[in-house]
Amino acid sequence: MSDLSLYQLVLIGLIFVWSGFVRSGLGFGGAVLSLPFLLLVDNDPLVFLPLIAAHLLIFSSLTIFMNNRKRAPQADGEVRDSTVDWRYLWRMLGIMIVPKMIGVLGLLTLPASVMSIIIFCIVGTYSVSYILNRPFRSNSKVVDTLFLMLGGYVSGTSLIGAPLIIAVAAQHIAKEKLRDTLFALWFILVAIKMAAFIYAGVDLQLIHHLWLLPCVTVGHFIGLRFHDHMLKGETSKFFRMLGITLLVISCIGLWQIVAG
Repeated sequence: MSDLSLYQLVLIGLIFVWSGFVRSGLGFGGAVLSLPFLLLVDNDPLVFLPLIAAHLLIFSSLTIFMNNRKRAPQADGEVRDSTVDWRYLWRMLGIMIVPKMIGVLGLLTLPASVMSIIIFCIVGTYSVSYILNRPFRSNSKVVDTLFLMLGGYVSGTSLIGAPLIIAVAAQHIAKEKLRDTLFALWFILVAIKMAAFIYAGVDLQLIHHLWLLPCVTVGHFIGLRFHDHMLKGETSKFFRMLGITLLVISCIGLWQIVAG
């Protein structure tokens, strides 16, 4: 990133504000809803994925800690349940772990241009589901397993497998526990990816955390307010506009790769 111009760095900072907002507001999307924009600035996923991964580790663990810290004893002396559904979390992880490792190896061996095409195609597919208000859904244990395995693989390659995983998790986890359970899952999956980055000698862009962390923090706290509002309201219009934007960005990104 040291070779980028000032305007590119400004754009990256704004995109990371957006990344922090969607991650804390939705419980997912820090990668899938920001990576297409980042790849338009610099078409190399390995530049941004370590940054996104580090931010997720920090803010997911912080959010879970703060939410569970509020679990003060009730009047009858009982303590409220954890905000994380640990039982279903371990069940999902058991299905996803092998495809996850296969996906990590794919990321470290495939050329950047190939990974960018894969990412834009996946995000484009997700965006159409948002526009049509027909998110991916699972209807059986077989489909649950298939979605989790595919989501684990995509998460291993690019950290954007969340919509497939949520298609399963949202049907089995209580609404008030969904976001923090997903945060706990993302933390485990991303820790595996970060270990792979370190082992492979990938540049973690550590110096750039000094100015990007404040950007993500701003978006994070805005997203926390949005999450509380979203639990009480209808968000189909928001997702439809988001889907249109992502589809346009994905098409532009694919055109740039093909034309280049």
